[in-house]
Amino acid sequence: MKFGANLQTIITPEWRSQYVEYEDLKEVIYQYQEELSNLEGVPEEYQRMLTSLEESFFAKCDGQLSKVNNFYCEKLAEATRKHAILNEQFESHKDHILAFDDSNKSVKMGTITSRVGTLVKPSMFLKKEKLRMKTVKEIKFAFSEFYLSLILLQNFKELNFTAFRKILKKHDKVLNTERGEEWRRDYVETSPFYTDTYIREYIKETEETYIGLEGGDRTKAMKRLRVPPLSEKTQYPKNTVLKVGFYFGMCLILLCVFVWGLLYIEPRVDIVELFHFYRTGFVVSGFLSLLGLNILAWRKYGVNHVLIFELNPRDHLSHQHLFEISGALGFLWTLSMVTYVYSHLEFKVFPFTYSPGLLYVTYFVFLFNPFPCLFHKARKWLLYRMWRLFACGFYQVEFADFWLADQLNSLVVLFTDFEFIVCFYSLHSESFTSLTEKSTKSSAVDYCAHYSIAVSAISHAYPAWIRFVQCLRRYYDTRKGYPHLVNAGKYSTNLFKNAFKAFYLYHKQSTGQKQSVYFVLWIATQFISTVYSFAWDIKMDWGFLSDNAGENRFLREEIIYLNKYFYYAAVVENFVIRFSWVVVTIIDQTLGGSISLGAKHIAVILEMFRRFVWNFFRLENEHVNNVGEFRAVRDISITPFQTDDQRQQDMMIDESDGAESAIFDFDGKHHKRVNLGRMARLVVM
Repeated sequence: MKFGANLQTIITPEWRSQYVEYEDLKEVIYQYQEELSNLEGVPEEYQRMLTSLEESFFAKCDGQLSKVNNFYCEKLAEATRKHAILNEQFESHKDHILAFDDSNKSVKMGTITSRVGTLVKPSMFLKKEKLRMKTVKEIKFAFSEFYLSLILLQNFKELNFTAFRKILKKHDKVLNTERGEEWRRDYVETSPFYTDTYIREYIKETEETYIGLEGGDRTKAMKRLRVPPLSEKTQYPKNTVLKVGFYFGMCLILLCVFVWGLLYIEPRVDIVELFHFYRTGFVVSGFLSLLGLNILAWRKYGVNHVLIFELNPRDHLSHQHLFEISGALGFLWTLSMVTYVYSHLEFKVFPFTYSPGLLYVTYFVFLFNPFPCLFHKARKWLLYRMWRLFACGFYQVEFADFWLADQLNSLVVLFTDFEFIVCFYSLHSESFTSLTEKSTKSSAVDYCAHYSIAVSAISHAYPAWIRFVQCLRRYYDTRKGYPHLVNAGKYSTNLFKNAFKAFYLYHKQSTGQKQSVYFVLWIATQFISTVYSFAWDIKMDWGFLSDNAGENRFLREEIIYLNKYFYYAAVVENFVIRFSWVVVTIIDQTLGGSISLGAKHIAVILEMFRRFVWNFFRLENEHVNNVGEFRAVRDISITPFQTDDQRQQDMMIDESDGAESAIFDFDGKHHKRVNLGRMARLVVM
């Protein structure tokens, strides 16, 4: 692969605009070559033109060099400040760390003997040990993220120098001159970004500190600090690719067996019952596959979803892993449907009602399995985020929290189907074996599908309630009415919609009337909620309709995906699927029965697809915001950094001799003097 193409794949996406514009400079060189080719027979004119073009080219290079220098010095000053803060925090917690490392105390029944011979209660000791463990973990995490930021900055330095070296070498080769090499020696190799040695010192000191935090185990420390090489293509385990192919292949085979049984086995299976039992399995497997496609596209176009979701950049699920999980769950789903259909035969192995129950028990065992296997870290992350949604008012809201809640708003069918499954296997379990009888099972299905309008309304409204509370919590934390209270208003319309729908269904059930004042209120709030949500999707979530969109009319100034007509198509798709409830309502009011149920299931699939498309542009918009702030790593600190401390750091930077930051080595015995004054002045030049 040529350097220009390779450069775009290994740069830090959030800093894309700060790298040398290698391809543009290369085009300029070839343009100059074409202009000079017409003057090859006139030496004097050729030399005059060459000198003029070279001056123009080196002026462009000088602009690029200034851009790289300014950005590098700005990031280096930021790294210096973080380095000082982290070491200050480390010094302030050193007593906890030393106590944690030297915590081999003798444990006795009822009491614990400390180093100084005093007796303390076990609960007090355990509480202190828990605090120390948390402190050590936070410090390790902070140094790990800081190390990642240093490696990214070092890569920025090396890639830009390589770009300058190659473009100047190409200049000399194409134009048959040596001035490019001279310019590199005189300007590039004497520039601050190339001559700086602080970054290597910070990397070395951070490694030494982390080795100390790991008890002197260098191998363990460096393994945890490891940063995947940017130039190395992701290699997926062969067994993962093999399993993905196996699972999806088996799904196709079992689907064929299922369809054959559905058509020819007597007695025929009730399609309505089948939908009620197995819709959740399809939604879970299908949604994970679509999310895998999301991640594949984000990786291809440089949308840093790892940073946005604050995942571990050294260890996280790829799209291949999501395909594997989706395929495995899909395989279990199709296998369960096959056993459900074929268990209707006279020689059935076990009652057909066992099949869906066993499927969802398997799903829950997979999700809550406490053992360190089967994607343990990913499942732990998901359960932690789900807990934060359940206790949404008690935690500050992070991007992953409200993104996951938004996904649940499109997967509300999971809540209603869970309600149905619980009803079917619990409220009618006085004699579980009685469910094996066709008549008993059918009555149970009918009852659980409509047994409580109130419970159904709560199930439908719960995801919107989570987002509503999250918006209020964000307002509480930021005191910004816009956009958080306005966003809360959007989700409140969803709550009103479900409330009026419940009133309408209850009135319809009581009187038999299809039209009433509650029906009008339901339709009105549904329409308001849809328009509100569509407008929010386009303007706020996707960042479209920007005033400075330029040539990207009605979109935003910066777009990442190649074809802008993809964006326009997404807007139309979002509008159509948002308003698909109109068609479903008309069918329900006029035709009803199984046709209405089928339309509702199709609407579920369409909503899942709408969320899949929504994810592309929501993450892109967040990524563009990170790019605007040049944010490439997470900001981690152990203790809050006060405003007075920030002011003091700024004053230190403005001093003539620079900031003499007290940066302790791991042993804390000496200081390193760090001159920030020159770097800060270079940033503002």
